[in-house]
Amino acid sequence: MFRAWKVSAALGALLLVGCGGDEGAPPPTPYAWKLPAGFPEPFVPADNPMSDAKVELGRHLFHDKRLSGNGTMACVSCHEQARAFSDGKPTPRGSTGDHVARNSPGLANVAYLATYTWANPLLETLETQALVPLFNEFPTELGVTPRLEEVFQRLRDDVKYPELFRAAFPDAVEPVDRETIVKALASFQRTLLSGGSPYDRYLQGEREALTPEARRGMELFFGERAECYHCHSGRHLSNSFRSKDSVLPNMQFFNNGLYDVDGKGAYPLDNPGLFEFTQRAEDQGRFRVPQLRNVELTAPYMHDGSIATLEAVIDHYVAGGRNVTEGPFVGDGRANPNKDPLVRPFELTESERADLVAFLKSLTDVEFTRDARFANPWEEP
Repeated sequence: MFRAWKVSAALGALLLVGCGGDEGAPPPTPYAWKLPAGFPEPFVPADNPMSDAKVELGRHLFHDKRLSGNGTMACVSCHEQARAFSDGKPTPRGSTGDHVARNSPGLANVAYLATYTWANPLLETLETQALVPLFNEFPTELGVTPRLEEVFQRLRDDVKYPELFRAAFPDAVEPVDRETIVKALASFQRTLLSGGSPYDRYLQGEREALTPEARRGMELFFGERAECYHCHSGRHLSNSFRSKDSVLPNMQFFNNGLYDVDGKGAYPLDNPGLFEFTQRAEDQGRFRVPQLRNVELTAPYMHDGSIATLEAVIDHYVAGGRNVTEGPFVGDGRANPNKDPLVRPFELTESERADLVAFLKSLTDVEFTRDARFANPWEEP
C-alpha cells in the first residue's frame, strides 16, 4: 500500500509550471557556485535556476517554524547543522506528534543524489522531495496542507519576507505561494556542500591529513576484503549520484540484510523499502545507499535508525547482516533471500575495526557544521 509520506504523482503535479515572466527580459546572470575542490556542478532543474536571492530565501524558510501548520517545527527541527543536518534520533515525530517511520538523513551534498528519501524512485529532485514533509498528512510532518493559506499569510505579514520573495521571484504574480516556497527550499539545500574533511584534504594531496589509522581504514574500505566501496563509491561515497553532466542518474537500491521477519525476505510493514512502489517480492528491504559524508555526526544509522554506533554498523556488515532475536521483528536478516550478495560475512581484527572507524571519522567536515552561510538567519544580529 502506498503511504501518504511518499509523494504521489498527483502531489508531484503541484509543480507543473514555472513562475512565469517576461520572455523578452535578458537572461539572468548564471549562479556562481562555490564548489569544493574536485566537486562537479550539481544538476539543477531547468525550471528552477539557481540564484543568490532564492538561496537566501530558502535559508530563511528552512529555519522558520512558521512554515509548519501549527508553528512548532521547521525543516531544521529534523536537520540540525551541528549534526550535519540530521537530528540524532532513530526516527522523528512530526509537528502534531505523528511518528515518521524513517530516519532523518544528513543533508551534506544532497544536491548530488539521484533520488530522495530512503526508497522512493519517483522523487528525482529536491523540489519534489520538499513536497513530502511540507504537505503529507498521514503521517503529518510540517503539516502545511490544512492551514496552507494561514501559512502563506504569516509569511506575507512578516517584515522581511515580502522583500525576500520579490528578490527571488521578481516575475511572480503572487511571490508567496506553494511553488516559490518549494523552489527556494530546494535552492538552499543544493548549497549544502561539504568538501573540507581530512579525507578531502588527503585527496587534494595533503598526505598528512589522514592519521595512519585512518589510512589503514581507507585501504580496508576500498579493498576487496571489506568491499565497502562497491556501494559507497566515488567522491561522494554513494552509488546514488547525479551531477549537471550525468547522462543518466544512478538510481540503485539495495537490501543489506537488516531484517527477515517471515523467513521469506519480508521487512517491517511500515518500512518495506522499494517494494512499496514496485510490489515485487525481491524489492522487499531495498533502500537507497546513503552518502557517508559526516557520518560520524549522523547517528543513529540505517533507514529506521536501528543501529546506534559506527562500531555496531561495522559489526552488522562483518556478520553479513543482522539476526534479530527478540521483539516484533524477530528473524535472521543474514539469510534474507533478497540480500545483496556483497553483504557477506568476513573477518576483521579489533585493530582493523578501529582503523575502519578512524577512516569513517575522517569524513567529518567540522567547518561545514559551522558555516555561517547555512546558519539560522533569524538568530543573526
